[in-house]
Amino acid sequence: MKQFSVIGGGTMGSTIVAALLANEVAVPETVVICEAVPSRRAHLETEFGVAVTDDPVEAASEAAVVFIAVKPQDFPSVAAKLQGLVRPEQLVVSIMAGVTIDTLRDGLGHRGVVRVIPNTPAQIAEGMLVWTASSEVNAEQRADLQRMLATMGREIYVPTERQVDMATAVSGSGPGFVFLLIEAMIEGGVQIGLARELAEELVLQTVKGSAAFAQESDEHVAALRNMVTSPGGTTAAGLLAMEKHGVRMGTMDAIIQAYRRATELGQ
Repeated sequence: MKQFSVIGGGTMGSTIVAALLANEVAVPETVVICEAVPSRRAHLETEFGVAVTDDPVEAASEAAVVFIAVKPQDFPSVAAKLQGLVRPEQLVVSIMAGVTIDTLRDGLGHRGVVRVIPNTPAQIAEGMLVWTASSEVNAEQRADLQRMLATMGREIYVPTERQVDMATAVSGSGPGFVFLLIEAMIEGGVQIGLARELAEELVLQTVKGSAAFAQESDEHVAALRNMVTSPGGTTAAGLLAMEKHGVRMGTMDAIIQAYRRATELGQ
């Protein structure tokens, strides 16, 4: 069974480990997590039964696949330690927003790299994972990676890094935008007199059901919206209020600004 290294034991790093173990892609003995914070290392060791270290070189030394899950601004210090030490046959998989393939190659002195943008629903195997790879990543490595990513949700390969940065804005940051809308809908329910627990249950199931319905339907989402918007009805009144307050344009601008920030991080 292949050896795996995860450099960065935060939310997404631990999500990767949990998915690999739960789906028997790896066993605890084949996983090493590199984490700088001692209390976090102890937690990860207890939770997963894997080896832990604060040294990225030690973590990556025997791994067939090295996941880099640190913050983009922390990559230079990690790369300085790993520079020239990653072997040609090893696969490096980065989940860092904005950090380009060229930056990964130059920083690590290694050619076979992949960029993946996951999102937080990957923690419950409902994630959206968009990825691209350098030309040096061979067909077997790509197929293996697809299987690994599929343990966390739906994976989509795209041919260009620009599309990865776009996905960062849409699906990577997207849960934050959705959670804000959910929060606002719950607060609206409370304002009209619903108990908070009931409002939350109603909103969460409504959002979940609406997304599932949109996925199953062949109709454009605008047509689905029209289906529930009777002339002069309650939905029409609510949508008018949303348009007056700029919800549509604000959401579109959120995507645009998130994309701009993703490209800035890459610089």
